[in-house]
Amino acid sequence: MKIRSITYFCNPQFPLKENILREAGDFLSKAKSAYEAAGYEVQTVRMATISFAKLLGEKHINELPKYTESFSGIMKEIGVSYAALGPALPELPRSYQVIPEAIAVDPNIFFSGVMADEQTIHMAQVKACAEIIVKCAPLDPNGFANLQFAALANVKPNAPFFPAAHHSSDEPAFGIAVECADLAVSAFEKAKTVDEGRNALVAEISKHGQVITKIAKDLRVDFKGIDFSLAPFPDDAHSLGGAVENMGVPKIGLHGSLAAAAILTDAIERADFPHLGFNGFMQPILEDSILAKRSAEGVLTVKDALMYSAVCGTGLDTVPLAGDVTADELTPLLLDLCALSLRLDKPLTARLMPVPGKKAGDATAFDFAFFANGRVMELASSPLVGALNDNSSFALNAKHPRQ
Repeated sequence: MKIRSITYFCNPQFPLKENILREAGDFLSKAKSAYEAAGYEVQTVRMATISFAKLLGEKHINELPKYTESFSGIMKEIGVSYAALGPALPELPRSYQVIPEAIAVDPNIFFSGVMADEQTIHMAQVKACAEIIVKCAPLDPNGFANLQFAALANVKPNAPFFPAAHHSSDEPAFGIAVECADLAVSAFEKAKTVDEGRNALVAEISKHGQVITKIAKDLRVDFKGIDFSLAPFPDDAHSLGGAVENMGVPKIGLHGSLAAAAILTDAIERADFPHLGFNGFMQPILEDSILAKRSAEGVLTVKDALMYSAVCGTGLDTVPLAGDVTADELTPLLLDLCALSLRLDKPLTARLMPVPGKKAGDATAFDFAFFANGRVMELASSPLVGALNDNSSFALNAKHPRQ
């Protein structure tokens, strides 16, 4: 298990206050040293801000690329690997339109866009997020710029995983995201029953969670908690797809996979640590060697991944799609994700990656240490018509248990 990121949350203000970023850098350096001294590998230190739409407001929203450039320069000086400048917001429609230009400024700065909040789906913003994805795809020959953007449904502040991470306060805080799919692989490798494997996983998560929390309390900045979503690394020993197959599903994507995802998410929920963010089964297709392999075989589909989102923690992540996909074709998929999120009252995101010049079934060729190459996945989608194609926002209440 590794710490994927220590994420520092702050309000850098507008105009940008350099001292706030330098305070963040000082804290992150101290925190990284503390966790490394305890034996944890810390892969990255990161910053996440309040929404750039709130920072800049309507008057200055067109200055986002310039603000991003200034932020990027200071970020490099203070040794911070990545930053998220928060989501575009429905109350400022222009905030969605300026994201592609800002993404082009620096590959290490991330953005997001709100499609749905706790009770409302904003159809105009669902479509706006689809447009961002399509416009960002050609910024890089492999469609890599979309790694920097996620469409959000019902995602609250202070989730430490990117691109969803954002803050909502003037007061600084921090959270931890871990890379721990290997704990699930080990827990079920020789388990004879679900309870045996789950209990082993709960014990390991609780053990690490308590150590991480104890260190956090000594750092004297508001600690929001840990996201123990089972983030993978692209080799079989750290594959969440491998964990599912260790549980008894011959290939992830076959029936039984949803039950396995639910069991793994349930184990995280049972574990004793301060929960933050998503905390569930994570299924980034390109970041997991087994997921990439099964998607290339056609066993794991986009619809499967969407279905698993009903019981998992994060939604659709690093999904390679055809380069000629249109915003109208992406919109129904994003709408389905929003509907799942609101009805089940859970945060979900979509990070979709159209690959220029590729069609469904073509091999991907990413040159990135955190990606496992597979094939472009087929999107079975047609543009919406009728009432569902209207730009109006509408409420969708969560399903409550029967009395």
